[in-house]
Amino acid sequence: MTMINLVLLLSIFILFVQVFPEEAALRPNVVNVGAIFSFDTINGKVAKVAMKAAEDDINSDPSILGGRKLFVALHDSNYSSFLSFIGGIFPISSYFQLFSSVQFMETAMMAHVLSHLANGLHVPLFIAFNLLLFQTPLQFMETDTVAIIGPQSSVMAHVLSHLANELHVPLLSFTALDPGLSPLQYPFFVQTAPNDKFQMIAIAEMVSYFGWAEVIAVFSDDNQNRNGIIMLDDKLAERRCRISYKATLPPDPMAKRSDVLRELAKIQMMESRVIVLNTFSKTGLLVFEVAKSLGMMEKGYVWIASTWLSTVLDSTSPLKPETANSIRGALTLRPHTPDSKRKRDFISRWNQLSNGSIGLNPYGLFAYDTVWMIARAVKLLFDQGGNISFSNDERLISLTGMDLNLSALSIFDGGKQLLKNVIETKMTGLTGPVRFNQDRFLINPSYDIINTVETGYRQVGYWSNHSGLSIVPPETLYGKKPNRSSSNQHLDSVVWPGGETIKPRGWVFPNNGRELRIVVPNRVSYRDFVSVVNGTNKVQGYCIDVFLAAIKLMPYAVPYRFIPFGNGHENPSYYELVSKIAAGVFDGAVGDIAIVTDRTRIVDFTQPYIESGLVVVAPVKKISSNPWSFSRPFTPSMWAVTAAFFLIVGSVVWVLEHRLNDEFRGSPRQQIVTILTFFSFCYFNNSLVPTENLELRITGVYYSIIPTLGFSKFSGENTVSTLGRLVLIIWLFVVLIINSSYTASLTSILTVQQLSSPIKGIDTLISSSERIGFQIGSFAERYLTEELGIPKSRLVQLGSPEDYARALEKRQVAAVVDERPYVDLFLSDRCEFSIRGQEFSKRAWGFAFPRDSPLAIDMSTAILALSENGELQKIHDKWLSRSACSFEKSEDEAEQLDLQSFWGLFLICGIACVLALFVYSLLMFRQYSRRCPEELDSTSRNNSFSAHLRTCLSFVDGKVEKSKSSSKRKRDSMHSDV
Repeated sequence: MTMINLVLLLSIFILFVQVFPEEAALRPNVVNVGAIFSFDTINGKVAKVAMKAAEDDINSDPSILGGRKLFVALHDSNYSSFLSFIGGIFPISSYFQLFSSVQFMETAMMAHVLSHLANGLHVPLFIAFNLLLFQTPLQFMETDTVAIIGPQSSVMAHVLSHLANELHVPLLSFTALDPGLSPLQYPFFVQTAPNDKFQMIAIAEMVSYFGWAEVIAVFSDDNQNRNGIIMLDDKLAERRCRISYKATLPPDPMAKRSDVLRELAKIQMMESRVIVLNTFSKTGLLVFEVAKSLGMMEKGYVWIASTWLSTVLDSTSPLKPETANSIRGALTLRPHTPDSKRKRDFISRWNQLSNGSIGLNPYGLFAYDTVWMIARAVKLLFDQGGNISFSNDERLISLTGMDLNLSALSIFDGGKQLLKNVIETKMTGLTGPVRFNQDRFLINPSYDIINTVETGYRQVGYWSNHSGLSIVPPETLYGKKPNRSSSNQHLDSVVWPGGETIKPRGWVFPNNGRELRIVVPNRVSYRDFVSVVNGTNKVQGYCIDVFLAAIKLMPYAVPYRFIPFGNGHENPSYYELVSKIAAGVFDGAVGDIAIVTDRTRIVDFTQPYIESGLVVVAPVKKISSNPWSFSRPFTPSMWAVTAAFFLIVGSVVWVLEHRLNDEFRGSPRQQIVTILTFFSFCYFNNSLVPTENLELRITGVYYSIIPTLGFSKFSGENTVSTLGRLVLIIWLFVVLIINSSYTASLTSILTVQQLSSPIKGIDTLISSSERIGFQIGSFAERYLTEELGIPKSRLVQLGSPEDYARALEKRQVAAVVDERPYVDLFLSDRCEFSIRGQEFSKRAWGFAFPRDSPLAIDMSTAILALSENGELQKIHDKWLSRSACSFEKSEDEAEQLDLQSFWGLFLICGIACVLALFVYSLLMFRQYSRRCPEELDSTSRNNSFSAHLRTCLSFVDGKVEKSKSSSKRKRDSMHSDV
């Protein structure tokens, strides 16, 4: 087939040269366009009718080409008549002569063409190359072809595009939509229909929308279909899905029934039931026919076909009954074309144009628009002052003596400008707005999503690159902001294979229902979690009951059998157990398996069913109360700061009250006592209230606070100044909170018996050189050595709870590090040990399955359901609830109150004291400044610094007489109210 492609490409180029000069002679004002299609295919038949209709419509309007006529020369690449077609024009040796000019083509292209040639002739590549070298050079040939529509397949497009690049002849194809046809490599190749990249994105989003994780790809092994599947694989990976198997078939139409049967038989034995079929119509219908015979179009299967199936549905009516039955329930895509009057008018003309020979599909509309794109680009070329002219290739002028007239092979002078005009096209055609983006893709690619049913087909939604999946036409959403969130993706209900309306699960257990091999650890300790009954294959335990309860909630039957893992003499290695799953030895693991990073790299875990984490267990001893227990609520720093603030607040209030209040005057001894007693214990009486109208009586607050400090009321000092009262109110608030916290902490200390141990937690163990015990098979060993850097020489393997107790009692280990569920069971009847510190490694237990196994997702859903309905807690109570010791709080758990908890209060109080002193200083300075002149007169004869200082200090220490009577009247009034 590749040989046919190659020779056909070249013959058509030469044919254009031989035919078009005659046509040009008959039509001196003709614009020649070539078209290469297989007109025995569906798209070829539709394209032929559509392109001729476009040609007639363009020629009927003289304003399009300024009186010139457009001529579309149709060339059938029907392979069945290839030998007679080629033999009537050129001998096969002439094609060897054409390629003997290595100067004409790039090295990469030469190798590509030679490979096709060698495959076609069934000879080694070096023989094909030698055949070329023995040929004589060819002469140039001329052509007046300005553009070529086609080719139909991407295989031909890859080779023909190299020639188009050399001759500057634009190639426009609406069927060769291979994502690998890059405009960077093939600048003269233009795709006038949506690239298959977008079709693959649409299929990937459908797979993600329905919640399937894996698909199987069946495709023809040619450029377009192979590259399409590569693109699909990439787009699925972006959505955390994947292709689990790729089934390749010979290129269309070479696939035989035996080829299809062999691949589908393999697929039947696989897990995934979502199949993507990317091929062409002949092979595609054969695949569905074989699938139907194998029972693969029944309940449980999902088939998604690329656009080839929609062309069959649109253009072949009615379908044969056996064909209609074989495709029932499949999903397919169809390029979306918006509704318009022009489109409806063309559809109404179609039967007349085609004589009822074939139905119209979207590729017919793209064919019609492609001809119009060329016509408009040529018209613009003329308007820009250009013309249709060709020039010889200087590299081939000296090549003569060939059977083919290669001297006529010419370069289109206006090719680059025509290509530019095509790419810059802005028109509205039968397919809607036609414009290209900067990547040379048509704007707003979109597809109809079609579901084949018993009566034909029904549309279930749309996909567009703008809005994703929707049930409204894409053109209605282009004016809105793109929203690709999962909640905004919608499709109508689908009828699946077998007539099912419920979405298929998308996978089954491999090998058609083979029992799952579920491995369980054969533990010798902590058998409440999982254990094998001696002498039988029966397994039981907490983990097993959780698994069995989850299986009952699964939406489908899960055949399984338990396989013990371990020698029965010691706990097995859980890393080895998990590795067996990754290697395919087992299909899953059920047990007390911790979810750790290393394991998640090779298997998938379910939702955790119990929390776990590493803790430290150590021996403890009871401690009793002592005479100094009253000091334990506060740390030393807290005691020191509190005492300091008692003195600071007392001193500040003394400064603020000294000049106004007689009770703050007297001998130095008296004033020091006042600071250390009254203000240290926050005593103040009802004279604190500044006015008789103030409803809040500080005295009432005082009577409720002072008794809690253990002091009775005594007569004494009262605050008079406003600043002093402000400071005391804030200090009272601080003392209230500190007093409450102290009381609560002291109560706990005196009423709850404490436990003491030199091990305070994992930090103590890391900093010491003591030996540490761990459970055999646990991940604790690796965590301690790799994560915490503890030498292996300090670690001691312990196999059972009895080993734990013995090692701790005999001081063989300072502590044991193990997971919390094991430790809870261990401590349930051993009160001489206790957990020290907090969990230092948060973990959980789950069931393990192979990577990307859908069973892990469904099992996770079932575990969540168990948690929500309370069944998980019941299973826990059945196996793990024991009459535990009434553990008392450890000494380190009854944390002392430190300065960190109260520094904000002290900060507020300190700021209040500083501000009060600052304001007081300003007031004092102001008063002293007013009195200063009088004092200076009296001391003018002794104007020394010491005299000024004594004057200032005398003023500060002086008594303000008028405040006393006023203060006494207010105080007497407050006493009378009380």
